Amino acid sequence: MAETRPSDWNLSERDTIILQELARDPQITSRELRDLLAEEHDIDVSHVTVNESIRRMREEGVFREAVVPNEEQLFFSLFEFQFNPEGFEENWRDALEHVRSSRHTFMYFLSDGDYQWKTIMMFQDREQESKWIHEFYKEYGELVNNLRNSVVTNVLKFGTDPELFEVFQEDDEE
Repeated sequence: MAETRPSDWNLSERDTIILQELARDPQITSRELRDLLAEEHDIDVSHVTVNESIRRMREEGVFREAVVPNEEQLFFSLFEFQFNPEGFEENWRDALEHVRSSRHTFMYFLSDGDYQWKTIMMFQDREQESKWIHEFYKEYGELVNNLRNSVVTNVLKFGTDPELFEVFQEDDEE
């Protein structure tokens, strides 16, 4: 994943509504958004202006677009691991790049506390998952401490609630 910087974009009420509607329906057209803005929010703009707002927010890194697979078609796993301090300096980057570049890695992050690396991974089946773990241990086993994997048995929520974007307007109201 490419390095990104936080955006300095100051979201307007219109931008927030556009983001909410895109989260609700990523396939909505700029014309449909224009109509929705007019009918439900009394905001009168052209579809060209809506399209331009979306383009500029995308370019500024306000939101990302991604192809997200249907969670019912894949098996998800949460992997957590730490690095063994011995050999860390020589080998940590290769191990992290291996995880990051794996076609199975959906999300990859670091959490605080015990300095745990975590990744959410997707597999066709449990056998494919088991093979990935086996190969990872063969290559980086001496470096990795405490690789734990949790099978995600039921994905109960998968997506962004449109209401999340209301937090951008809360600061303006105070």
